[in-house]
Amino acid sequence: MPGKLDGRVALVTGGGRGIGRAIALGYAREGARVIITAARNPDEAERTAEESRDLPGSVTAMAADVTSDADVERLAAGVPAPDVLVNNAARGMRFVNERFMTDPRPFWETDPGAWRMVMDTNINGVFLMTRAFAPLMIGRGSGSIINVTVNETTMTRKGFSPYGPSKAAVEAMTKVWAAELEGTGVVVNLLLPGGATNTGMVVPHGRPANITLLEPEIVVPGAIHLALTRASGQRIVGTEFRA
Repeated sequence: MPGKLDGRVALVTGGGRGIGRAIALGYAREGARVIITAARNPDEAERTAEESRDLPGSVTAMAADVTSDADVERLAAGVPAPDVLVNNAARGMRFVNERFMTDPRPFWETDPGAWRMVMDTNINGVFLMTRAFAPLMIGRGSGSIINVTVNETTMTRKGFSPYGPSKAAVEAMTKVWAAELEGTGVVVNLLLPGGATNTGMVVPHGRPANITLLEPEIVVPGAIHLALTRASGQRIVGTEFRA
């Protein structure tokens, strides 16, 4: 039985763990040829690729930092023009405050270097990747760009600077880009789990007891839907989406 993504190429940033890994393997199960990137943990990306060995599609791991102009240019020159680009790579609050879920700190206590690191990955990384691959999609007349975001409560939660504001910026960028891509055949949309998720960004022993973590696979049906859609302006929430 043919997969929903047979013959398609997908590029997923931050594909070694969490949401990126779940999407990459979900796409491979549907027959896609998936390329994943990893900057800090290339071994995890290689393990994800290994997991795809018996799937209808495939996963190939590449080391690349989405905040590096040179790395992004190398990717754009060295991989096939993707049908789907998933901007998933991100830095979370644990890089700013290890106990951010139980001991939130005000923004004025945030280290400027940590602030810049989160903003650089979560905003500039999305921009650089999309800037590099959107023209290839436009030239072909088709493509789907998926930006991974979070719920609005997280964006504005006390103690969640700069992670929350960085995702709010991604949502604004997505709306602007949807308008600019109108008529090109390329669409851009948003995808989010719908709650705290069991990824590398969450400190397992540093969360309130009443918070139950979602598994990253919650986003996979929505990610497949957005890979196939021809319409911008969608904000798919994993906990609410029904394929």
